[in-house]
Order: sequence, then C-alpha cells, then structure tokens
Amino acid sequence: MTYESHLFQPAPSDDPFTWGERTYIMGILNATPDSFSGDGLLDEPALAIQRAVAQAQQFVADGADIIDVGGESTRPGSTPIHPSEEIQRIIPLIEAIRQVSDVPISVDTYRAVVAEATLKAGANWVNDVWGLRMDSDMVRVVAQAGCPVVIMHNRSKPKNVAQEERLGGRYVGIEYDNLLTDVQRELSESIELALANGVSDGQIIIDPGIGFGKTVRQNLQLLNDLDQFLDMGYPILVGPSRKSFIGYTLDLPPEERVEGTAATIAIAIDRGADIIRVHDVRHMARVARMVDSIVR
Repeated sequence: MTYESHLFQPAPSDDPFTWGERTYIMGILNATPDSFSGDGLLDEPALAIQRAVAQAQQFVADGADIIDVGGESTRPGSTPIHPSEEIQRIIPLIEAIRQVSDVPISVDTYRAVVAEATLKAGANWVNDVWGLRMDSDMVRVVAQAGCPVVIMHNRSKPKNVAQEERLGGRYVGIEYDNLLTDVQRELSESIELALANGVSDGQIIIDPGIGFGKTVRQNLQLLNDLDQFLDMGYPILVGPSRKSFIGYTLDLPPEERVEGTAATIAIAIDRGADIIRVHDVRHMARVARMVDSIVR
C-alpha cells in the first residue's frame, strides 16, 4: 500500500504530524458517569480531576500522541446532556491536564459553545461526531480557531438502536444505497461546508464513523474497505475501540474486547488509518508499532 505524507501543525505543539510516516495514537478520556466501556471518570466525581490527570499522563507514557476528552456519552441510546453540564464536566479536566502536559488535547463535542469554551481553556483539536452538521455555528468556531477538526460520518437515530444488557446497544435496520459511496458522499458534503466557511484543507481529518449509524456487518465492511477513503486526500481517524460490533461479533462484553479491538486496529492501519482512537493505549500503541513496522 502506498501512503501519502501530509504535513499538519496542531497548535500549539511544536511537533508537526507527518501523515503516512507512522500511526498516531489518540487516547480516550471520558468525563462521563455512563461511558459504555466502563471507564467514565465521573463514576467518582470527587476524584475526577485527579484521575483525569493521572490517566492522561499514563496515556502519554504509554504512547498517546493526542488525548481526546469527552463530556457526553455517544453510545447507542445515550441521553444528551445540557451544554452547560458538558462544559462543567470537561473544562476543569482540560485545564488540569494542560498544567502538567503539553500533549495535544482534542475535545469530543458537536456543540459550538462547548468547542469554543474548551479551546479557550487549552484544548487544541475539535472532534465532531456529527461532522459539523448538528450545530450550524461549529464551522465558524473551528474556522476562527484555525484548529484541527475531525469530521465524522454519522447516521445515528434512536429508533434504530437495539439494546442487549450484556453486550450493549447496536444499530439495526440502517439502510444505505451503497455503504462506501454514501459515507464518502456525506463526508464530502461536510468537507465542502467546512471549506466554504473558511476551514482550511490542512485542518481537516476524516472519520468514517465506525459504530455510528451502522449495523455490525456494515462496520466490518467499512473497516475492511477503509482504503477506499484514501483518495479523499485527508488524514483518516478510526475509533473501533471496544465498540459493540466487536462485542456482537465475539459475544463479549466491553471489558473483554481488547483482542477484538487489536484486530480492528491492525486492519485499520493496514488499510491506511493515520490515527487510531483507543481506550487501551498501551496495548494498541504496541499493535500500531508492530503493524507500522510491517506495512509502512
């Protein structure tokens, strides 16, 4: 496989990301009480900041290049929270992490007011699971900040969620005319929206949205055909970590999906992923280094 290198500068880090040179690791830090993976920091609110700093530092020591902080669960069937609560959950964590580390911090939000507040607090990236489509003001915030933005594909609808106590929520009955073509087209529409509103090419990272509005089979196909997104010309982020399509494939709950996640990460890197978003940073950083040694 041929990889094209891109040069990209996430402020304020002095070290550019050279796409295609190696796989970059994004560690997931959930400032929530209801994370599907069981790693939400707010299950013990009094210790949230202390735990966030310790987890971020451990992630960096284990090989994380970016820390992705989220304040609202995006698991299938989750309940949205008010933007003010989302801000209250994540800004103290970002400020605390920033005091001890200069690691790039991504904020996992689709709300412009949250993105704006967290960028001012020390975050560097915006990771928008709705691809700039849910909040019409998000594109302005990203353009004015000049920050990297992850534009993700998403067709999630509550009516398509099926819940199973042991394995969690999954999407069913999601129809595409052609999965790859439809995902590429809808990502392109989000990219066009971004470019038309002042976001530069160099800010954009694309994410095909593994686990968001796709059935188990569709997620597997999307991973297998990830290389079809290389022609779009943007760095690719994938986030299959511990997700329900792994659980339903292997019949395993979230805490037993490390091996399944490793398999998806290996395939994603082989197919051209530039960034992997993971819970188990130490293990997946090792997987990434090994696969990079083979395919790059």
